[in-house]
Amino acid sequence: MIPFLQTAVQMGTHILFAVLGGILCEKAGNMNLGIEGMMLLGASLGFSAALSTANPVAAVCAAGLAGAGGAFIYAIITVTLRGNQVVTGLILTIFGTGVSGFLGKNLSGRPLPDAISRAFAPVSVPLLSRIPIIGPIFFQQSVYVLAGMILAVALYCYFQYTRAGLNVRTVGENPAVADASGIPVALYKYLHICGGGFLCGMGGAYLSLVFVPRWQENITAGAGWIAVALIIFSTWNPLKAIFAAYIFGALKGIGFKFQNINLVILGKKIVFYPQLLDMIPYIATILVLILITLRKKKEYQAPAGLGNPYFREDR
Repeated sequence: MIPFLQTAVQMGTHILFAVLGGILCEKAGNMNLGIEGMMLLGASLGFSAALSTANPVAAVCAAGLAGAGGAFIYAIITVTLRGNQVVTGLILTIFGTGVSGFLGKNLSGRPLPDAISRAFAPVSVPLLSRIPIIGPIFFQQSVYVLAGMILAVALYCYFQYTRAGLNVRTVGENPAVADASGIPVALYKYLHICGGGFLCGMGGAYLSLVFVPRWQENITAGAGWIAVALIIFSTWNPLKAIFAAYIFGALKGIGFKFQNINLVILGKKIVFYPQLLDMIPYIATILVLILITLRKKKEYQAPAGLGNPYFREDR
């Protein structure tokens, strides 16, 4: 059971980074549906940088900056030019898919340098890794996995206990009130949109540098769209995002664990078809979203200004 849960955490890590990036963006009032595109940009640029430099820090930074670059384009269109956020996000996904496909032509079949593989190999956190059950699952992982959990806790503290976190929540709820209070709305939106893109790029790079680790066409396999749904599932709470991402990873892992197992019950052979097992996490996500939508509690609702362009002249 412990190896299975360890794998579930690993399979949910790239989702966790993407969900955290989406939360960071949406807390500022901007709905970015380009998460998939930013993840693909990060995966391709991060892998390319790893091959060129053999430096893990440079590879992760390149991946994050690639995601942030895509987010910056999105911010210019939606914040400065006040373009439609949904359409811009979809275009960003198409853009990221095209760029990663173009770069991937020269990346397929090339192994990562040993320095990268060693840097992201599993490590044991002193003391914490000795905790029964929890220790092996969460604290005997790659530093990339540990970084995802640390970032989630840090973002929660940022939103709850810092002045800047309160300011960005105000921008997301009511940008006019934030502007009247002297908060630079555009600056906050730009910083958090680009910061969210950086995390999404890191999520994509986790796949190509750690989990796979090699380049594959469309390596994210729709993970960005799942992240969009899990942002709602986590109710825009970074701590709940850990739970949501790892639950999805566990459900995804069920498909791998049972696809080659045949059971015989009452003389009848039961076959677990891989296609049906692959549907489990997506069906579960849909059901959870329906349940969350039916509950009308205020803390489960999106930021009030989400998706609405801000015109200062309308104040």
